[in-house]
Amino acid sequence: MSIIGYYVFIPSEFKNDHNKPQKRKLVIDTLIYIIPIISVYVFINVENNIANHLGIVPRSSYTKYLIMIEGDIVNYVQYIANPLLTYISSAVYLFAFPFLLVFTFFILVYTQKLKLLKQFTIAFILIYLIAYPFYVLFPVEVTGYTLKNVEPLLYELSPIISQGIRMSDPNLDNCLPSLHTALSVMSMLIVLKSGLRRYKMFAISVTTAILFTTLYLGIHWIIDLITGFILAFGVFYITDKNLHLFKIPDRFKINHRL
Repeated sequence: MSIIGYYVFIPSEFKNDHNKPQKRKLVIDTLIYIIPIISVYVFINVENNIANHLGIVPRSSYTKYLIMIEGDIVNYVQYIANPLLTYISSAVYLFAFPFLLVFTFFILVYTQKLKLLKQFTIAFILIYLIAYPFYVLFPVEVTGYTLKNVEPLLYELSPIISQGIRMSDPNLDNCLPSLHTALSVMSMLIVLKSGLRRYKMFAISVTTAILFTTLYLGIHWIIDLITGFILAFGVFYITDKNLHLFKIPDRFKINHRL
């Protein structure tokens, strides 16, 4: 998908502007951004091991409070359920979401949008770190296994998908806030500042689709999306106004295209 994205979204002047030594330097220098992103991602995906090691045990599930607040509103989203829509939504959730994150990083690197790359990296890390204590201390189960009129469409699509998701979320209770919402909205907001016209339209479309699929597939609650929005806009605002306070050196010295 990233290869296709390269030919579709990278402006032609950047495709022809870098010689091989410069490209190698570009790859090496991006490690300063990739390493912290990978580190925090691994940290979050072993949350249960860390919580158990520290003796942190959540009191109970907080799902009942979400039911009290919003009831079964999510049920209405599945009124239009059909096999084709389920397959498309699953593809958006499983492939389009990670593509948006990975390719946003890639296109910011390749077009040398250094300030936006720095903001994206820091915002990515902050969103994960802020969401982490909520997942450990305030577990909320997915709607598909909680509300009787909502089907867990994604998890029942294939045992491989279900097992893969349970590797990082064994209890399927990492819902509040929605990371799919927070990370996709944050990525979209940064892309909107980039001046990359075609990729802007793509980011808006994919983010909208991601928000729909998280509800349609029986995963998230409305409140999950709302808190995800708040997290995304809050972190975006903080990093946008205070980027100079975060000390990640800008090591790219190729051309100034900011």
